Amino acid sequence: MTPGLMAVMRKEIRQVSRDRRMMPMLIIAPVMQLIIFGFAVDFEVEHLKTVTCDLDGTTESRELLRRMTADQSFLDIGPATDCLRPHEDIRSNRAEVAVVVPRGYATDLLSGHHVAIQILADGSNPLYGRFARESATAAIEAISAGVMRERLELARGLTQVERTIARPLPQVRVFYNPRMKSALFMVPGVAAMILLIVTTIVMAMNLARERELGTLEQVIVTPLRAWELILGKVLPFVIIGCFDVLLVLTVGAWVFDVPVRGSLLLLALGTLLYILSTVGLGLFLSVAAKTQQQAFLAAFSVMMPGILLSGVMTPIENMPRWLQPLTYLNPIRYYVEILRGILLKGASLSDLSFDFAALAVFGVVILIAAGLRFSKRVD
Repeated sequence: MTPGLMAVMRKEIRQVSRDRRMMPMLIIAPVMQLIIFGFAVDFEVEHLKTVTCDLDGTTESRELLRRMTADQSFLDIGPATDCLRPHEDIRSNRAEVAVVVPRGYATDLLSGHHVAIQILADGSNPLYGRFARESATAAIEAISAGVMRERLELARGLTQVERTIARPLPQVRVFYNPRMKSALFMVPGVAAMILLIVTTIVMAMNLARERELGTLEQVIVTPLRAWELILGKVLPFVIIGCFDVLLVLTVGAWVFDVPVRGSLLLLALGTLLYILSTVGLGLFLSVAAKTQQQAFLAAFSVMMPGILLSGVMTPIENMPRWLQPLTYLNPIRYYVEILRGILLKGASLSDLSFDFAALAVFGVVILIAAGLRFSKRVD
């Protein structure tokens, strides 16, 4: 490193460390955000408030409802207010699911007829609605299989003839996250978001602050070359970003039991490429901003679409087809794939080659563009 580059880096580190408002944002805020997001953003659904309508009133119908609500998926809060209009309990937010057993359930069951059990679910929250539909379907299918087995055993006992009905039996295995904990899915995405906030916003606002105070012009008139000035301002934030990633992953592993199944060197490489992209984006935005407020608003306006189009919250495959191509311009998407692949799946470089290549291209392009704009300003 040249003396000029070292001088600029020392200046940036001193300036950041002396700012009492910025240090908590760089160190304490990432940990607090990870813990809050990790616990608050939970896709696991349990104990859906369920009302029941037993129009049959037989032992069989009561057993059906007992088996359904015995699972953690549904919480029996009692009979519906009006069994002729059970959806009213859902509309009034008293319940999220209503189960209606029709009259003649036991008679039709003994006669060998199919019986439809009505399940009403609240679809205003798609997560609850989809979960209720799938869980209720699985529960009724399990109960139906049990009833079929009992009837076959009864028939075998009466006729002394072995009767079997062949049917497929599902055997499901879930890899990488067997318990399907939301935290294991969310923590890598939260780490990418925190790193984007810390590096992009702080980088953009730091340069804008220097411009407001007039200290940037004082640095520009010094006999420093443009590349020394740019690297001197970028490298401290790269170091801070790497420290924040290490801090966030340590807290994630300690609090949420997030595993690290892949190579740490590969993870460090992906993190470095991502930080270069986010710092370059902050530098690019700061050159166009004249005040800290403008820099913050510009960074925020770029960050929100980036987070929403990254696949952190919702799968990219669920987005409209016309919107999906825009996600290829988003570095957050690639870093999230790298984090989840290395941490949860133990993926190798060949598995994530496309994500690494795309992140490297984006980082180089944004840094060059920001450097050219900043060089013109310096000149």
